[in-house]
Amino acid sequence: QVQLVESGGGLVQAGGSLRLSCAASGTIFSLNDMGWYRQAPGKQRELVARITGGDITNYLDSVKGRFTISRGNAKNTVYLQMNSLKPEDTAVYYCNAVIPFTLPRVEVWGQGTLVTVSS
Repeated sequence: QVQLVESGGGLVQAGGSLRLSCAASGTIFSLNDMGWYRQAPGKQRELVARITGGDITNYLDSVKGRFTISRGNAKNTVYLQMNSLKPEDTAVYYCNAVIPFTLPRVEVWGQGTLVTVSS
């Protein structure tokens, strides 16, 4: 069973930086399609950044130029470097991965890590 474990959340002042990490276990396959989502209180979960095969990335418009998603050297790890953080970035951040060779599509989620940006 694939499990995702996130780390790196915390409290930071506006303008600061944090790096979130996500490590997957329980699969021999490469998880080429991984991403970060976030959910703020009272709001729907939204896609923040995604990296897919060929290291193609896409970002939520409001984080472009501030956040960077990247793969780690270890297999099935992904990072989210968050710079110039704003109070509106406060949310629980979730790692997500698409399990390859599944039909219908199967996705797994981490438990979430809280990011709080103070003004």
